[in-house]
Amino acid sequence: MPSSPSHDAPDAVDPTEATIGLRLVALVIDWLIAALVAGLAFGIGYPPEGSRQGFVIQFVFIVYVGLFVGLFGVSPGKRIVRLAVINPEGAPIGWWRGLLRTALMSIVVPALIQTKDGRGLHDLAVGSKVVKVPKTA
Repeated sequence: MPSSPSHDAPDAVDPTEATIGLRLVALVIDWLIAALVAGLAFGIGYPPEGSRQGFVIQFVFIVYVGLFVGLFGVSPGKRIVRLAVINPEGAPIGWWRGLLRTALMSIVVPALIQTKDGRGLHDLAVGSKVVKVPKTA
């Protein structure tokens, strides 16, 4: 049997351990990276001047986090705090689900409404869950 990546379900910790605090830290890290990329690519300063620049940063955030989470199961922010986004089989959710999940999360409200196990509406919509990844030896 091939070895599974550290974010797969057999190695993942209970999803309730992916606390809101860890999720917020990952979100802030990813937002700052998106703002940096938007600044370098489009000359946007921080804080953004006007809603147009804010939307550019949000677009970069959705594409950057969505593709990382969809293809690899983690964004750089999630990797730092040891969180992963997986489907029911324990694999990454795929690029289009990653983009949709991140777009819904960026609206904020779907992320605030959660089930008992910490799944937001954005996770329910795409069939994903956020799990804590244990430290590797």
